[in-house]
Amino acid sequence: MQDDPQKREIINRRHFSFRLNLFFFVTFALFSVLIVRLAILQFVEGPTLSAEGIDKSTRSVKIPPIRGNIYDSNGVEIAYSTSTQSIYFSVQPELKLADAKENAKEMAAKLLEVFTEYGDPAKAMTVDDIIRQMDLDFKRNNISTPRRIKSGLTNEEIAYFMENRTEFKGIDIMEESVRNYSTDSIAVQLVGYLKKYKGVRETVDFYKEKTTEEDATLQYLEEEDVGMDGLEFMYQDVLRGTNGLKTYPVNNAERIIGPMQITNPQKGSDIYLTIDKNVQLKTEQAIMDQLKTITTSTNKFERAKYAQTGFAVAMEVDTGKIVAMASMPDYDPNIWSGGRISPEDYENFQNVLSNGTIRTVYGKYTEEERNEHPSSILPPGSTMKPLSVLIGLNEKLFKTSSIYQDKGLFSYGKKGYETYIRNSQGHVYGNIDGAQAIQHSSNPFMASMVGDRLYMRGSVGGKSSVEIWDSYMKQFGLGVLTGSGLPNETKGIIEYFKESESGSAQSALIQASFGQQGRYTTLQLAQYAAMLANRGKRMKPQFVNEIKNTDGTVIQGYKPEILNEVKFPIEYWNEIETGMSKVSSGGFEGVDYTYRRKTGTSEQSVKGRTAENAVFIAYAPADKPKLAVAVVVPDGGFGSYGASPIARKIFDAYNEEVGLYGVPKNKTVNNEKSAGTTGTTVNTATTDATNVAVNETNE
Repeated sequence: MQDDPQKREIINRRHFSFRLNLFFFVTFALFSVLIVRLAILQFVEGPTLSAEGIDKSTRSVKIPPIRGNIYDSNGVEIAYSTSTQSIYFSVQPELKLADAKENAKEMAAKLLEVFTEYGDPAKAMTVDDIIRQMDLDFKRNNISTPRRIKSGLTNEEIAYFMENRTEFKGIDIMEESVRNYSTDSIAVQLVGYLKKYKGVRETVDFYKEKTTEEDATLQYLEEEDVGMDGLEFMYQDVLRGTNGLKTYPVNNAERIIGPMQITNPQKGSDIYLTIDKNVQLKTEQAIMDQLKTITTSTNKFERAKYAQTGFAVAMEVDTGKIVAMASMPDYDPNIWSGGRISPEDYENFQNVLSNGTIRTVYGKYTEEERNEHPSSILPPGSTMKPLSVLIGLNEKLFKTSSIYQDKGLFSYGKKGYETYIRNSQGHVYGNIDGAQAIQHSSNPFMASMVGDRLYMRGSVGGKSSVEIWDSYMKQFGLGVLTGSGLPNETKGIIEYFKESESGSAQSALIQASFGQQGRYTTLQLAQYAAMLANRGKRMKPQFVNEIKNTDGTVIQGYKPEILNEVKFPIEYWNEIETGMSKVSSGGFEGVDYTYRRKTGTSEQSVKGRTAENAVFIAYAPADKPKLAVAVVVPDGGFGSYGASPIARKIFDAYNEEVGLYGVPKNKTVNNEKSAGTTGTTVNTATTDATNVAVNETNE
């Protein structure tokens, strides 16, 4: 059967119409997608793409920020930034690499001529030095990064380059900041120092994190100086400020094609410390004078021929403010100028770069000699005894009325293998209570009434006797961080647990009761002394009074912080205060303020000899404590001779500059002179502070 032509025509027309409609539909869909995509590009992705386009056609050079200053409590500059002019070189991107290198070498020769004729001879450079700074092998920089050739340009150098800028293509002069430190060397180890970012970015975790910073104003520069210790490191983010930007348009050949735009760097905030310059400097001088005295003295009780270092911390009792922190000897921090230290300076000062009040520092010994001497982390010796008495009372091991017969000797251990605990110089004190045990520094009292009784009583509440002792130590800040936040602060060294395992718990507690079996920092001892003074509040040591931004607005003030509090009956505090008010302490003759104190002579076995370390804690005034002081002199002998006189000078300095009774003594004396009066200051000492003659048998 043949097909009907009419029907075939109808079918063909229908197929054609369908194909035509499908074509128009697909075309419409494609145009719709295109229109939507254009809309997205225009209104959604447009700003981002525009920014990327601009970025591809511009280049930005970061301008280093200006570091904030560090002042003492009275606004005296300790660390400050000054401006300097530096010369930078940029590789010419429009030239072939070989031509660019040859051009740079020719430029180096021209720069040398200018440096030689107009520059500072102390900053002389060779052609090789200049080429090395140009980094023509791109080991430190990419092609578009300017290279710093020289800092500290003289006015003559600057004038020459400005007048002849057309001859020095690729050369630019930028203003930068340089860190300066007070030549008085004020608390240098506390303040810290700076190093180059490029030298620490891969070794210090804090700076490793900065390598991923996306904000251009916060990105660190290779040649930037950054904090590496002390407050410079602790407050790095506060002090740094933000980068400036020098932005200029370039073409595909990286050639500048338009005017430059500059965003100025922002200066970092300024920090005002709790440190008082005059108190600090007098503390430092007191330590150095005392080291000279005890190493040359003809008095056998005062002589300490091995003493080389001394450490002291003065802390306000109710605020936790550190008004002085000295690690001596110190050094001129300007040896770090430019973020580097010379091999010669490092060799001379490496032993004093660290802060000995918070971590281990030795005298200037050879590697072989170091093991023959104690470090700055020492046993507290008899300065532990006020706390030992508090523990004994609070644990009900004895009462304030309890009497112990001190025969000058206490023994413990298996018969025939006894260990003997004696008083210094073999003294016998007879019938004494807790206060008198502190006054006379009785080792047998502490060993018998505290250490041995705590051991004999055994565990309480699931805690062993050694764990109970450890709990008290930590509550008083011994064996834990002080909370200062200073970098690399140590917790000290706890030894009573090890002694308990290798020897016996009895031995550990008896020795700990009179200040052995643990080694602590000077800052820990100052915090402990302040806690005795304020009756149980462990204050956080703080170093910053306030932080101000560039327009002088205070952005952070000071607030005292109590880390923990220990509460004992008032009669317990009275007991130790009575004892501490009667301790013999050299150097305090004739003081016109009241004070309480405890001397200590801690012992350490170092390579076959017993080193005696001078330790001293005190606070004043006795009735309303204002300032607590701790002094440590490794190899310093008796605390009453080696350390106590240093503390006296610190209290006197604070009294003169700040005032133990709320008014600086200097101001009081000047007011009296202005009024034409005579006599002493308003506040005088009570009999509680009358200093008895130093008993050579005491510590």
